[in-house]
Amino acid sequence: MPKSTVQNSEINADATSANPTATPESAAELDQLRVERDGLRFERDELRDTLLRRQAEFDNFRKRIERERQDQIQYASMDVVGDLLPILDDFERALTADASSPEYAKGVQLIYQRMAESLKKTGLEPIDAAGKPFDPHLHQAIERVETNDSPDNTVLGEFQKGYNFKGKLLRPSMVRVAVPAPAAPRKDSKILNI
Repeated sequence: MPKSTVQNSEINADATSANPTATPESAAELDQLRVERDGLRFERDELRDTLLRRQAEFDNFRKRIERERQDQIQYASMDVVGDLLPILDDFERALTADASSPEYAKGVQLIYQRMAESLKKTGLEPIDAAGKPFDPHLHQAIERVETNDSPDNTVLGEFQKGYNFKGKLLRPSMVRVAVPAPAAPRKDSKILNI
């Protein structure tokens, strides 16, 4: 018999002699307590994991609410600026109309400039459309003009200016867009005209 086995037997014998009440029933109770302990450890670990997940979910929720609140603060004036755009359009039309007196035209010009500057400070940005390629995210095509003078899908002019507000589209530009003119039929073609 190897020496370690002898020592283990002696330890077991010493444990039994030291605890004369150790019986097979107490060994079964000890095993049951170990199983119960392992179950409680597993339950503790699950609860700790659940707690960590809930804390992370709450932290994400808090960050999302803060981000939404910041967006709401940033874009709160968007509706007011949108309501002022028709007035700005009216000023632009008044500037292009013939004025009966130069002082009146100068006054309208001054009011328009001050209003445009104030709106620009709040985050209003005009969309530059004329001569640019048509972008359906920024432009609304009102008229298609057949021409060979401009490249296909080029904005030829604006009916109404479009605006972005702090990087978001507030109103698309209403534009006239170039499309290629149909090719004239050749005289030497063999298509029969009926």
